[in-house]
Amino acid sequence: MLRLRREAVGNHSYSGDIQASLRDDEKATFRFLLEIVRRLSFSGKILLASLLFMTGCDRAPQATQLAPAGGDWHEFQGTWTTSGSRNIMPLAGDRRASISNFSGSLVLAGPSRPDVGFRAEAIVFNDSLTGLTGRAVWTDEHGDQAFSELQLAGTQTDNKIVGTFIGGTGRYAGATGTYEFAWRFVLESEDGNLQGESVGLKGRVRVNSAQASSGIGDPRS
Repeated sequence: MLRLRREAVGNHSYSGDIQASLRDDEKATFRFLLEIVRRLSFSGKILLASLLFMTGCDRAPQATQLAPAGGDWHEFQGTWTTSGSRNIMPLAGDRRASISNFSGSLVLAGPSRPDVGFRAEAIVFNDSLTGLTGRAVWTDEHGDQAFSELQLAGTQTDNKIVGTFIGGTGRYAGATGTYEFAWRFVLESEDGNLQGESVGLKGRVRVNSAQASSGIGDPRS
């Protein structure tokens, strides 16, 4: 029988070095994959997210791995790609108000991400004077949903949007946390049709219920 021998010099452990190296390799892999997603065309991102979502729906049911104890933070980065429509109402002077509806796909990366892909929908009200507010729903391949409020942080020029989780269903019941991103439109037609994508989306989410957090952060998600 072969016996694994743990060698140590002083307080230095080679086993610890190996574990740290594996963690670094995993982080580098996720950063590499995220960079590939960022460089895809708009249609490529939609196709990739759709394939990931359908793969999750079609795979055979598996025993769900219990996530870390409820209350742990799950950090993530990703890209939100959407299309939708916008109705604009002119107000006094240069002031404008608009209501926009968006639907698309969200692809997340990171070793503790809550899931790899979501269908992401949002309704946004924007006033050129007072700012932006909205609501978003992320739906994973199991049909579980995470709800969030959207708010413009800073000025219209800053273009920084902050999302605050306000609960959810299934695995995301009781979800709290925040995420942030900037927004870039890749198409704005005169008839109000829009296509856009997030820039620098990152955040973290926590589910307080141990039962609800089952499966969140599962590497197979």
